[in-house]
Amino acid sequence: MGRTLTEMTIQKAQNTMEKRNEIIKKHQENGVIFINPDSCYVEESVTIGKNTVIEQNVMLQGATVIGEDCVIGMGCKLVNTKVGKNSELLSVVSIDAELGEEVLAGPFAYIRPGSKIGNGVKVGDFVEVKNSTIDDGTKIAHLTYVGDSDMGKRVNFGCGTVTVNYDGKNKHRCKIGDDVFLGCNTNLVAPVTVGDGAYTAAGSTITDEVPAKSLAIARARQINKQGWKDKRDR
Repeated sequence: MGRTLTEMTIQKAQNTMEKRNEIIKKHQENGVIFINPDSCYVEESVTIGKNTVIEQNVMLQGATVIGEDCVIGMGCKLVNTKVGKNSELLSVVSIDAELGEEVLAGPFAYIRPGSKIGNGVKVGDFVEVKNSTIDDGTKIAHLTYVGDSDMGKRVNFGCGTVTVNYDGKNKHRCKIGDDVFLGCNTNLVAPVTVGDGAYTAAGSTITDEVPAKSLAIARARQINKQGWKDKRDR
């Protein structure tokens, strides 16, 4: 009698586990440090540099290349992703992307296809980057969406900043210069350009070009209605 589907499934899983163990052992022999190798999945096509630490529950697939002296932290999934040396990732999902050297990413960052991230960039918690180029030294600390954008060096993204790239029919790009400071909850409605050294005030929705070294304020004027609650409750 032939084997049952369950038996074939178990055999396939065992074969996969044996192959995985062989791949991980090869990386260990080349100086890669696995904290808990039994919890990791690494495909044969993956390249990992010496002295890189792979923590538990990590999945590395496709043409992923990781440089030396990196930390690939718990919960990362990297597919066809290049990571430069001395970078540290925690709970990052990255697909078809490039990360430079000394990048700090995560926890819970999502780097989508077409993204190129420079050296010394921070992509913090709950940040999503899609089809964008981010130059060296830029900081995107938390709660931010960067889509279809090209930005310069040393840009600071305030919490809650969004590049509004989709008008319901077409995608548009934002261009952000060097040394730009984007205040918290800034919306950049593409296509829009922000010049070098410019600032945006917190809570602004930017729809026009921001010249270099200027401050853009695009928010409604605050109005306080004294005694409004008492009148409402009558």
